[in-house]
Amino acid sequence: MERLLRLQTFSTTYEDSNNVNVAAMATNSRVLGSSRSTSNPDYAADNALAEGRDKRKSKLDEELNKLGIDPNKMEHNPDQFGTAAMRTYNSFLLPKSKGALAVAESPTRARVVANNISFLVREFKADQEEWLRNVDRNRAEAVSKSEENTRVKHPVVIVLDNVRSAHNVGNILRLAEAAQVESVRLCGMTPRPPHPKIMKTAMGAAEYVDVGDADASTLQTVLDLKAKGYDVYGVETTETAITLWDAPISSNHPVAFVFGNELIGVDVEVLEECKNVISLPTYGNKNSLNIATCVGIVAWDYLRRGATEIP
Repeated sequence: MERLLRLQTFSTTYEDSNNVNVAAMATNSRVLGSSRSTSNPDYAADNALAEGRDKRKSKLDEELNKLGIDPNKMEHNPDQFGTAAMRTYNSFLLPKSKGALAVAESPTRARVVANNISFLVREFKADQEEWLRNVDRNRAEAVSKSEENTRVKHPVVIVLDNVRSAHNVGNILRLAEAAQVESVRLCGMTPRPPHPKIMKTAMGAAEYVDVGDADASTLQTVLDLKAKGYDVYGVETTETAITLWDAPISSNHPVAFVFGNELIGVDVEVLEECKNVISLPTYGNKNSLNIATCVGIVAWDYLRRGATEIP
């Protein structure tokens, strides 16, 4: 209910100040989305270029099966195949021009596209394997250095609930490594390394940060952390939220902070499982901060408490 009220308030305020109906904008963005692909069914429904789509799909799926690629998995688990392969797949089904449509309809085109997809999938998986090798090597180096410096990680877990921006995730991983927190849990649709935008903003830090299980939901992650003895705090602007400065957070106890989607915040079911909901006070016309900025403030406030708190 709180999340619904926040969405309604956001829509009303935006419409009053800018004379723009947010709901209409959302509808238009779905119909006129930047991606002319099968991932946008509203666009395909009334598009002349979609003619013959089912026939092209049948041909391409047949060729992909011959190469050992399951097209059903591509549709339902696109993250396992990489964005380049998915773009190629979707562009064949829904070409972007009459010329591209004519090429797609040629007798041998499905076989050529299937081979291209096969190469892109192999390339994607190779990149993933290289990423994992780098992670293992860099973490081993980090452990060695921490043993030499007697440095330990702080008992803090950052939980990201359906954060949409890969740039934000990269910034958060960078500050998490600098703060030496235990891990950053990337839940739901939150992008994961080695997404190129994450790697760009993480500046080499992503390989040193534990990002948790890719299949774990935010709610399950929170429940697991609570079972392990963590105090879990939702970071959200609500009527019952306690300001960060007044929150009774002990640096002598393991904690987890949950940060939500940039537009709708932390899921209500997740907030209900939190020990407390905390917020950062703001003094301007806007009542929110960029999520990466917010994570940095909360993390370093925890570190500050540890530096000054008397056991």
